[in-house]
Parts: sequence; C-alpha cells; structure tokens
Amino acid sequence: MKNELAGIINPTHDIKLFSGRSNPELSKEIAKHLGTTVGPMVIKDFADGEIYVQVQESVRGDDVFIVQPLCKPVNQNLVELLIIIDAFKRASAKSITAVIPYYGYARQDRKTSGREAITAKLVADLLTTAGCNRVLAVDLHSGQIQGFFNILVDHIFATSILVDYIKQLNLNMDDVVAVSPDTGGVQRARHFAKDLGCTLAIIDKRRDKHNEAIANCVIGEVKDKICIMFDDIIDTAGSITEAAKLLKKEGAKDIYVCAVHPVFSGPAIQRLTDAPIKEVIVSNTIPHNKEELPEKIKQLSVAQLLAQAISRIHDDESVSTLFGFEKEMKV
Repeated sequence: MKNELAGIINPTHDIKLFSGRSNPELSKEIAKHLGTTVGPMVIKDFADGEIYVQVQESVRGDDVFIVQPLCKPVNQNLVELLIIIDAFKRASAKSITAVIPYYGYARQDRKTSGREAITAKLVADLLTTAGCNRVLAVDLHSGQIQGFFNILVDHIFATSILVDYIKQLNLNMDDVVAVSPDTGGVQRARHFAKDLGCTLAIIDKRRDKHNEAIANCVIGEVKDKICIMFDDIIDTAGSITEAAKLLKKEGAKDIYVCAVHPVFSGPAIQRLTDAPIKEVIVSNTIPHNKEELPEKIKQLSVAQLLAQAISRIHDDESVSTLFGFEKEMKV
C-alpha cells in the first residue's frame, strides 16, 4: 500500500522512470517519492547538434514514464523527447507515458488570424507518431488541448499546492480577493477564490502584439484589499506586472502572484523584481537556479503531485479521483 505520510507514494521498484535533460532535478524528486531511481540512459549531442539516445537497461514489457517539460530551449527539448520515446518503442516497452510538467507550444491552440499554425495540435501529433501511449500534463494552457490527442491524456493541476501555501500565510480572508489578470483566466481565478473562500476581481486587458499587454481597468473591489493574482504561465511578466501596477493604483494593500509555470523569458525576473508585488509563488515544472532568483520569488515542488499520478496510472487506479478538483475547473 502507499505510504504517503512517509513521503513515499509507492515503495515498489517496478515503475520504470526515466528523464530527459530539461529538468533532471524534478525527475530525481519524483523518483524519491516513488521509492525508486531514475533509470540509466545515455543522451548526448553530435557535433552537428543531432541528439543521440540509448536506454541502458531492459524495458521489454515494462510501463515506462519519461519526465521532460518542454521548456527553453523548447525545440531541443521537444525533439529530445520524441527521440527518447522512439528509443523506448524500439526497446519493446509495454507502454510509454510522457510526463510533461510544462507543455510547450500550448499557447498556439487556435487560429487568431489567417494562415497561422496550431502548434499545440502539432506537438500532440508528433508525440503520438513517435510512439507515446499516454501523456501526463500539469496545468495545460487550455483544456481543449486534451482533445488534440488520440491517446490518453491525464491533465492534473497544481492548484492544491499553491492554495496550501497561501493558506499557510495566515492572511485574513475577509481582506483577500482573488484576481484574474485577464478575462481568459476567470475560471481559474474563480476556482482559487472558491478554495480560499474569498471574493473575485477581473482585470480587463488587451494584447495588441505578442508579449505586450495593456491592463485597462479592474472589475471588482480591490481598494485596501490583499490581491492574489492567479495565472498558469509567467513568460515575459508583462501582463502580470502591468496588472500589479493597476491594482496598486486602484488602492490594493498587498499583491501576491501565483503561477504554475515560471517561463521567465527575457526581462521577466527584472520586471517582477521592480513591480509592486510582495511575493511571486510558482512551481518547479520549469527549472530555475533558486540561488539566482530574487527573494520575492518562491518556488514550490510538484514532485509529489506527479509521483501520486504516476503511481495511480501504473496501478490502473483513478487519477481523477485523486485530483477531484479537475472536474470543477474548466480552463
């Protein structure tokens, strides 16, 4: 049986867990919670940039789990994952599950103007063609991405981790308001507001160019309130920091930011440092050197969450039962 109190989800050693090079520390954490180790594999680059993969133990007839977030450099990490999947397929693995804590290319999930690519669907097709049998993903940018796959997709959320941390701050919930930084994230913010037992506000935002956002006005009462903004991704931090400035202008007392995926491209960290934000709470779906992050950025681990899901998939148990909030949250 599972011993979750001791931090080990499944003490058996029959789960075959492997890792790409994009976030090996997270893979080791997951393995620790599962009571196993990351399997041996050679991954190296040829002189021309091509990637070589060799699995160094037998996986014939085994359930294999590959941990590889599609973060920067996203193209290299994506191709590396495809090659790893192909290697396991040719090694006669019984099933191959791609554990993708951060699903890259997810924001291009529909056409917003003529002659655009839908890369979220393209990545789904590539994973399937490579030989993937199942995907385990954390906080997809939009729930519709699950429908792009013709294989099983387990979509789990890091909601509980962020909410638990907020609750540990012992804030007066009568003074707290959950804020959606745009209209697209209202369902996400509403779910957090329900979990925290607080009110909800929405920021009206327009985006004229990629990675450029303008916050226009706040819908809801934020004056003298502790505002907690919730989003799935912080990329260049333009949206979040502009929203924070607007909230401060509208009289917010303190501002916190919660986001699952810390992409932190370009000026993001500097913008967050300079913004009127008390604390930025993110997960480790994307690796960052904690020593290089400013003090106001708090990084929480999703390792145990993923270990629980992996264990349940391996044991043919319900994943949706474990993460019941998935049914309530439509993002």
